[in-house]
Amino acid sequence: MKYIIILFLCISTSAFSQKFTREDTIRGSITPERAWWDLNHYDLSVDVDPDTQLILGTNKVTYTVLEEGMDELQIDLQVPMELTAITQDGIPLHVRHDGDAHFITLKKKQEKGAVNSLVLGFEGQPRKAKNAPWDGGFSWKKDAKGRPFIATSNQGIGASVWWPNKDHNYDEVDSLDMHVTVPKDLVDVSNGRLVGIDSTASTKTYHWTVKNPINSYGVNLNIGKYTHFKEVYQGENGPLDMDYWVIEGNEEKAKEQFKQAPMMMEAFEHWFGPYPFYEDSYKLVEAPYLGMEHQSSVTYGNKYQNGYLGRDLSRTDWGLKFDFIIIHESGHEWFANNITSKDVADMWIHESFTNYSESLYLDYHFGKQAASEYVIGTRKNIQNDKPIIGTYDVRKTGSGSDMYYKGGNMLHMLRTLVEDDEQWRAALRGLNTKFCHQTVTTKQVENYLSVTLKKDLNAFFNQYLRTTKIPVLEYQKNRNKITFRYTNVVNGFDMPIQMVINGEKEWIYPSKQWRTYKANGKIKNLKIADDFYVELRKINP
Repeated sequence: MKYIIILFLCISTSAFSQKFTREDTIRGSITPERAWWDLNHYDLSVDVDPDTQLILGTNKVTYTVLEEGMDELQIDLQVPMELTAITQDGIPLHVRHDGDAHFITLKKKQEKGAVNSLVLGFEGQPRKAKNAPWDGGFSWKKDAKGRPFIATSNQGIGASVWWPNKDHNYDEVDSLDMHVTVPKDLVDVSNGRLVGIDSTASTKTYHWTVKNPINSYGVNLNIGKYTHFKEVYQGENGPLDMDYWVIEGNEEKAKEQFKQAPMMMEAFEHWFGPYPFYEDSYKLVEAPYLGMEHQSSVTYGNKYQNGYLGRDLSRTDWGLKFDFIIIHESGHEWFANNITSKDVADMWIHESFTNYSESLYLDYHFGKQAASEYVIGTRKNIQNDKPIIGTYDVRKTGSGSDMYYKGGNMLHMLRTLVEDDEQWRAALRGLNTKFCHQTVTTKQVENYLSVTLKKDLNAFFNQYLRTTKIPVLEYQKNRNKITFRYTNVVNGFDMPIQMVINGEKEWIYPSKQWRTYKANGKIKNLKIADDFYVELRKINP
């Protein structure tokens, strides 16, 4: 999600030599105290006080024991939030604290296959978002009429910034219930379906239920003076409820701008397969920040205009044909929420495919040329500051910008290499079927695409995901012949490439060794087809 603003930052190359701490390892790895138990269900209750900016609540964590012999369980909750009570079967438990990780000593024998639960009490004044959604936490804002407008956003910093949970992507909870208590004149909108509202003289409690697996960072609160409208979309899996929650006074703008939501659903179901969360519905929820991909509760703050806050990130005008936040953040329902990377080092699985989804939206509604021009236009935003894949087991992503634009261009190249759009579409749909509601690694995605597309893509992915090197096609020209080779490439890189020779597209097959292409007549001009992210360099004989 943390996309565009990075375009305008200068990222130091010192990141390559970054030192990691013990806390990074505890947060970012599958520790022994995480590995032995599998999440089943969260039952999360939260009281939110807009005046004091305090929250308090409980989280009942239900889990299955995978292996015996462990008596410590890791729960994450970041300061200044505090765990106030921990019980199992009503018995208080001891906890030792190691930074933001909390290791609970269990008294009950944990037998393999047993389903147990913990109740975690918590309270505090959660970290305020400094620049939501990029530097996240709680946003305590006001709407245009001065009423409380509150939201959470915590993709990078982690869900444990405000509630206690197993804060690692690899283990998604199977289902979730949320009970959010707010002042009686406000509304909470969270994930899944609204199943009830309880009222007192001064508060209302909104009950939400999520039937599908959900990553912890996708869990959210949105609190404000909301109004609601909806429609039913006839999708591939039947009727889909599409709900829209906007601040009172914005209904008319929203009803016009949100016409793009069913257009998005039609395009993405075509390319990626059925919306992954029919049971939980689809929602667009107005937020006091730009937006984020909270599962079945996509937040929106693009000010009811097309582009990215009115700008075209591709500089081709195609980016002004759609509302960036509606399309991009909804694309994450397939890539991030349906398919989730086990480790944030593989966040490209979320961001590269979702960046690419923007061009596929254009493809569906405006044609293939529009899609190509858009994704190629975003190439100007590539920084090659560091590899797309980050460092494993320490909660460290790769390049903040290139996982978007370079990754999207990489996938566009792969579509061009396939030369069969139906095969390409089948591969994208197949990804969402094979890995439906699962957490995955880069290798799983790479292997799936290699097998499905019947291409050895090992060197291709090594080049574009694991290095910052742009392949260079060196060539010499002599009348009707060109001699060519790849440089600045990893071992085994031999990607076929389309050249435009005398105005006609021709495939050539470079490697690290010099090869020759012979044309029918004199070669007057040549260039690499725009679809390829490869540099061309003429070498004098």
